[in-house]
Order: sequence, then structure tokens, then C-alpha cells
Amino acid sequence: MTPGRRIPEPQDSSDSANRRTVDSYERIAREYADDTAPDSSGAAEFSGEGLRRLVDAVPACGTALEVGSGPGWDADFVESQGVAVRRTEVAAAFIDFQADRGKHIDKLDITSDELGGPYDAVIALAVLQHVERAQIPAFLRRVAAALRPGGVFLVAIREGFGERWEVGDSGNSYFTVLWSESAFRTLLDDAGLGVEWRFPGEDSKEGRWLMLLARKES
Repeated sequence: MTPGRRIPEPQDSSDSANRRTVDSYERIAREYADDTAPDSSGAAEFSGEGLRRLVDAVPACGTALEVGSGPGWDADFVESQGVAVRRTEVAAAFIDFQADRGKHIDKLDITSDELGGPYDAVIALAVLQHVERAQIPAFLRRVAAALRPGGVFLVAIREGFGERWEVGDSGNSYFTVLWSESAFRTLLDDAGLGVEWRFPGEDSKEGRWLMLLARKES
């Protein structure tokens, strides 16, 4: 999650906006890892309940894909519960950070790359707010294609309306897309992913978040 205040929107193409946002994460990966490190419970406060529900929905010795793995804290928790996680990330600084921790992580760009599979679960937490709105339907279809029948998708989105650029405390800028719950759930339904659970959250700097657990139709 990137704390930020709104700034005037540059006139960028979607590729340029995505690249600039990734570049911002490249510069702050180590600080971000420190800021988001879980407490002794093993899972961050907001994501913890969703991750536990995802683990409960995955069969024994199941597999999960995590996109936008970042420092890898969420993957650590899921693996500690007996689920094998394929960690993926586009920012080289996060890939290096996890490699230094002894973790294997693949480079993957969710705006263009195929996801592989099949998996029992896909995880996308605090990632999709940086993806252009027009690219989300195709991504959700790739998620559904990557899941086994009955597999689950755990996603967290920023709630609100419109798109904007935000600047973090570090001075780096991030492209941010806000979603209404109804609009995002419609796209999930269109992809064959039915929501089974929702959990709202609030951040003092970022505003409202929403976590959803959706299941692929059998």
C-alpha cells in the first residue's frame, strides 16, 4: 500500500504510467518492505483474514499464484500454512529483496504476461490499483483461466471513483485507479468469478480498501 496525496495527472500513455509506477517501487523497495513487515501473528492486519480464508479454501498440498508479491510477506504466511506459492513480481528491486531472503520469485508483468497454472488460488493484494482500468477485464479472464474449477481468487482494491496520480512520503509518484465495489464485482462475474466473501478496510492516508474472495465456477 502506498501512502500518498493527490497530484496533477501527467499526460502519459498506459505503458508509461505503469513504468513510472514500477520505477517508483524500484526506488523504495527496501523501505516498503520494512514498513509492511508483519507483526508476530504472521500476517498483516488487513490481509490476514483474507489469507486465512484463502488457505481454508485450498485443498491439502494446494498451489497458489501470487502476483505483485513485493517483499513476499503474504506468500510467507500462505506457505507457512502448507500451500505452495509461485511468487511473481515485475519490480527488480523486490525480486532481488526476496532472492536475498532465499526465496525463488519469477518476473511477471500482469498487464501482458500469461499466468500459467492451473492453480488452486490466485492472490493479488494491493496491486490492481496501479493497473489501467481498461486492462482489468482481460487480467481477470487470465486469472479465471489460470484457476482450476472451484479455485479461488483473493484481491484487494482501492475503493472510490476515477484515476489519479499520488505522491508518497518518499516523493515518488504512483498511478492509482479507484473502483466502486459494484463495478469491480461485475467484472468478476463476467470472468466467471463469483464473490463469496468481502472485507472492507480503511487507511488513514489512502482511504477505503476492499478485499474480496471469489471462486471460479465449477
